[in-house]
Amino acid sequence: MLRNGEIVDKQIFPSPNPSIKLSIVTYISEGLKVKGLLAEPVQEGVYDGFLYLRGGIKNVGMVRAGRIIQFASKGFIVMAPFYRGNLGGEGNEDFAGNDRFDAVNAFYLLMKHPQVNPDRIHVFGFSRGGVMALLTGIICSNVRSVVSWGGVSDMFLTYEERKDLRRMMKRVIGGTPKKYPDRYKWRTPLYYLEKMQAPVLIIHGGKDENVSIEHAYRLERRLKELGKQVESWYFQHFSHHFPPRHNRMVLERMIKWMKN
Repeated sequence: MLRNGEIVDKQIFPSPNPSIKLSIVTYISEGLKVKGLLAEPVQEGVYDGFLYLRGGIKNVGMVRAGRIIQFASKGFIVMAPFYRGNLGGEGNEDFAGNDRFDAVNAFYLLMKHPQVNPDRIHVFGFSRGGVMALLTGIICSNVRSVVSWGGVSDMFLTYEERKDLRRMMKRVIGGTPKKYPDRYKWRTPLYYLEKMQAPVLIIHGGKDENVSIEHAYRLERRLKELGKQVESWYFQHFSHHFPPRHNRMVLERMIKWMKN
């Protein structure tokens, strides 16, 4: 019987960096064959693991090889799930519903990797991936650290703010927050942060129109209420996507935070 996090297929993917191997992997997630991108440094050794959780849905916000290599080149083995139903994977993506287990089982995949220190696996989520990262940190007690960068923390707030996403959310989640509050609550990590063991880093732009900074404020406030470890870096002049130079600077600072 195939187990969660088990790799059942691995195909080499062209890498623009000769020191990083890229592979499209198919792994098991709750009985489904889900695909993702795995980046491994060529040099042998034991590395920290890095679970990269993308934003968007379907082809919007899909994993980019360049971004994954950017993290792998800093001394991580990186796993980036595409989520179920994408790029040939089985099942249907349901926006932080059962597809959260694609993130959880990608975490288990890293734990089983012979070159990953299982006690040092970090979880990073961007945009919608912020919800996935927080849920993974809530479900997996041995996560080393969680980073939410421009991340969603409240699905009720997303529905309220993003009128352009309402049709998709009603289709994928099954209705509105008013009609199905439990479905939106289940997708909102704020209600379950008591179970978070890992330190959390929040990175957010004050001019973010995709995911308002209110998501970050609510997350920080709730974590502090619970006495959890949390650090927040707010950049009031930046939007959802930081300027490239500042993005690199913040990324370097973030990696130092992770590796402490």
